[in-house]
Amino acid sequence: MAMTTDCDAVSADVLCSFLSRYGAALLGCGATCIRLQKNMGRIAAAYGKEVEVAIMPRHLHIAVCGQGECATAISSPKGCIDFDVNTRLSALSWEIADQRLPLTEAWSRLDDATERHQRREWLVTMAVSLANAAFCRLFGGDVVAMAIVFVATLAGHYIKGLLLGRGVDLRVTVFVCAFISAVLGATGLLFGLGSTPAIALGTSVLYLVPGIPFLNSFSDMLYRHYICAMSRFADAMVLTGCLSGGLLAAMALMQVSMF
Repeated sequence: MAMTTDCDAVSADVLCSFLSRYGAALLGCGATCIRLQKNMGRIAAAYGKEVEVAIMPRHLHIAVCGQGECATAISSPKGCIDFDVNTRLSALSWEIADQRLPLTEAWSRLDDATERHQRREWLVTMAVSLANAAFCRLFGGDVVAMAIVFVATLAGHYIKGLLLGRGVDLRVTVFVCAFISAVLGATGLLFGLGSTPAIALGTSVLYLVPGIPFLNSFSDMLYRHYICAMSRFADAMVLTGCLSGGLLAAMALMQVSMF
């Protein structure tokens, strides 16, 4: 499809196509509904149009109107929660608004923003493991418990990346990773390591808690996006259930208890 380079001459149909792709990417990477509305409204205004968005848990209904023409589109969120992509997409909306980018340039930058930039996954895994070990200390764990949690998180997060990279369902992935981390976290109880082995077991799965879906559901409820709020809350509860199921399965296998 040929794109015009004049901001004032962008048709509703072409802009609707761009916003459809933009909105699907932004919602898919974990943005709240209010951010989606503001960013898309900012972009539409930059091209002299107005946009109305109906946000559903699995679909976006978009209508772009202005200068006697109107266009609609339906798109589905794609991708996984990624605040790096989220930040780049939000920055793109401001660049379009402030610099009045031609739509051809906006398309190019959108492609770049949605591309998962190469990063050192091992560094992310190490950071997550250290953070979870710090949580163990926060809950009263000793140095031995922190070491156990670090190893358990390291293994679980590594497996999580492998499973998600191969397209395994997120719920199954959370269950498996919780099971693996809890089995490793139970070593303190099995072998009498340290003075707080129960804390090591309990905190070994904290890195899997779906905090972002919980927070997003609360934000959506505040701004009266009740359908998305309930959907995200339900997803978060299901993931929490998968986490708990993996933890309980590991405790049953290892025949240990935190109480």
